[in-house]
Amino acid sequence: MTTRLQTLFGNRTVLFDGAMGTMLYARGVFINRCYDELNLSQPELIRAIHEEYLQCGAEIIETNTFGANSFRLARYGFEDQVVAINQAGVRIARQAVEQLKDKQAGTAWVAGSVGPLGIHLEPLGKTSLEEARAAFAEQIRGLVAGGPGVGVDLLVIETMPALNEAEQALLAARDVAPDMPVIALVTVDEEAHCLDGATPEMAAAKLTAWGADAIGVNCSTGPATVLSAIECMAAESSLPLAVMPNAGMPRAVDGRNIYLCSPEYMASFTKKFLKAGVQFIGGCCGTTPNHIRAMKSATRAVDAQKANPSHTSRAPIVTETPPAPLKERSRLGQLVHDGKFVAMVEIVPPKGIDCSKELAGASLLAGLGIDVINVPDSPRASARMSAQSLCIQIQQKTGIETILHYTCRDRNVLSIQSDLLGASSIGLKNILCLTGDPPKLGNYPDATAVFDVDAIGLVNIVNRLNHGLDIGGNPIGASTGFTIACAANPGVPDLDNEVRRFAYKVEAGAEYAITQPVFDLRVLEIFLKRIESFRIPVIAGIWPLTSLRNAEFMKNDLRVSVPDSVMLRMQQASSPDAARAEGILIAQEMLETARPMVQGVQVSAPFGRYTVAAEVLASVLSDGATPNQQDTIEGTSVGKL
Repeated sequence: MTTRLQTLFGNRTVLFDGAMGTMLYARGVFINRCYDELNLSQPELIRAIHEEYLQCGAEIIETNTFGANSFRLARYGFEDQVVAINQAGVRIARQAVEQLKDKQAGTAWVAGSVGPLGIHLEPLGKTSLEEARAAFAEQIRGLVAGGPGVGVDLLVIETMPALNEAEQALLAARDVAPDMPVIALVTVDEEAHCLDGATPEMAAAKLTAWGADAIGVNCSTGPATVLSAIECMAAESSLPLAVMPNAGMPRAVDGRNIYLCSPEYMASFTKKFLKAGVQFIGGCCGTTPNHIRAMKSATRAVDAQKANPSHTSRAPIVTETPPAPLKERSRLGQLVHDGKFVAMVEIVPPKGIDCSKELAGASLLAGLGIDVINVPDSPRASARMSAQSLCIQIQQKTGIETILHYTCRDRNVLSIQSDLLGASSIGLKNILCLTGDPPKLGNYPDATAVFDVDAIGLVNIVNRLNHGLDIGGNPIGASTGFTIACAANPGVPDLDNEVRRFAYKVEAGAEYAITQPVFDLRVLEIFLKRIESFRIPVIAGIWPLTSLRNAEFMKNDLRVSVPDSVMLRMQQASSPDAARAEGILIAQEMLETARPMVQGVQVSAPFGRYTVAAEVLASVLSDGATPNQQDTIEGTSVGKL
């Protein structure tokens, strides 16, 4: 039997628009405004945003009515204008569609956006199911008023946090407009469960039984979680599937919530959604016309492949150049592959152009048997010599291999690709992918941050370059051949979020991980237990404390988990020299205890004291040292290096 949606769209892929609120906020409309009321007071602003999405390839635009129900409007004193605001939203969207027809002879549809009421329903709240159903019915009457061609073409019940609320919205839709196609979307948490605890399978079964024409997921924590949920829903229902994910999780940057998933990242997930059987796809919070344009290109590519399946019978066109096995890409790659214990030391670039001290430190460490030098990229958002420059000088002048820290803070996706291609061409083969500290932490707090992508997106980009492809899927020739590292912070307060993001990094292509400094073995043990199902080699960060003040900085400013016992030991040190010696001892103890649990350690050299790092690593270095090297290691003392 042909469904109501099939009558409109058949079985082809259909692209929705992206976020409305994000676009309004970007245009200077503060979040304390009622965005739905703008349909009455600033209709041209709303229409302009609709037109942008249509010009980027959206085939369905949603009315600016997500919160246009009596409960949400009452917060602004507009509860008596529910029907007027919804009708105005439809009228504005219709005008944008007619404008498209006049300019491009194209076809587009208008979907009525119906969001949650923003309150708890019984039994958790005082609002009854009947009151909720009546509120939804009032809004939907405004959206469908006037019939086909005047009202909306379909309804989208979206971002439903609980199944009982979704049920009342669906029942209201069937009461008011029994023949109107309805897409019902829930929002899910990090575990891909509805916010009331229901599994995606349960949501799929219930929404199907309640009469939805298509089901799916929108908003949520980003495309990866939405993909997990939709795959579960697909197994429980034969209805068409719809997804409209956020552009990742927002990150607070300079007082603004910035969504970090780039258009290219969303486009890559578009292909995954379509492969999972999704028919209707769009974007939610943080998505922009640029995201929709990239997603449109992805849908065209997939649809073209479906339309020409015969290409599989011909000789395949090789566009990828996969990297060599990990053990062949670099010495570090071989150590990681072989399961050898890796000893790294961090050398921070200088604030000027003279890096003689850093080169001398690298030479000393190379002579002592350190495997790799780790070079941070302007840590704490400070202005320093570029990490890439110091890396190549260290490799050329001392012979020891380096890991280049690479952050997303200062670069857009064009610069990221250019930098990485250049790094590969000059012999840098190890990359640690980081989001980066926001500029407000550094000495130029007013500097502009970019954050086109976060660390997850960066891992994706490096992985694609390793396969001879740019972020648009275009061949670049030879593989960049990087080993791909990601960061982890076992001591972060929100460990659930850290573990979830770590899983995404592994999925994106991370091959080993380097942790933030670890002072509490229990914290490390818990983290390693949590990542067992997607474990990659982990290299633990070790920081030799230099004083009580240094310990307080780590604990309070950097939010590193430092046990009270460690704080007490640093407090009891009788002099600065005793404090430094105690910090080295604590670091050595942590190294020896953690050693069986991890595949290496990265030891920081506080304030450029490289021999301190060597002292911490003495037991590791002595394992394979010659007698002369052993004497050097044992005789090493804290000095200017």
